Formats: sequence, structure tokens, C-alpha cells
Amino acid sequence: MTDEQWLVVEPYMATSGYGRPPLHSKRELLNAIFYQGRAGSAWALLPHDLPPWRTVYKQFEAWREDGTWDRLMDGLRRAVRQPQRAAEPTAGAIDTQSVRTGAKRGAVTGTMPANK
Repeated sequence: MTDEQWLVVEPYMATSGYGRPPLHSKRELLNAIFYQGRAGSAWALLPHDLPPWRTVYKQFEAWREDGTWDRLMDGLRRAVRQPQRAAEPTAGAIDTQSVRTGAKRGAVTGTMPANK
């Protein structure tokens, strides 16, 4: 992760300030999580120059449970969408082929009749 990227992501990686000082920085842990995502391998196969895999996985789970990943993705989406358009999506699409219709041009509700 470059310094510029870290400056964007760092505010989302806040700590409570309680407990003993961490052995690994949030940036190191995030780099390890991104490496695992790119490699697509098992957590236990992280290279030895990264923090221990159990530490990385524990932090990944903690961020997932406390909503850090959701806040990060929402913030990054807003930052990317802001210059181009509205920060929140304003439209959606419905696939008309996914709705089954009956013989009389009406949506089918309930159960389908058995084939004879």
C-alpha cells in the first residue's frame, strides 16, 4: 500500500486506544489481508515477512464484526462517485425475464400446476 493510499484508508482504521500497544501496525495487517485476497490462498500460507497469519485473520474478523470493512467500502465508494455523479446510487434495474408469467399474461402466484 502506498503512502497516498494509506492516507485515504487510515481514518477508517481507528483504534480504541485501550489495551496493550499492538505488535503490528494497522498498515502491516491491511497489507497482509490484501496480499491474502490477491493470492487467494489459505491464511496459513502467508509469507513469513508479513505478520503471523493468526494475527492477520483475527484482525480481519474483528474489522468484519465491528463494521470497519463496511464503513471503508462505503467511504471509498462515495469518494470515487463524488467527482462523477451523486454519492449514492439513484436508479436500479429490474430484469423482466426473471418474473414468470401465466398463460393469461399475469404474474404467476402460488404453486405451479402439475404437468399432465
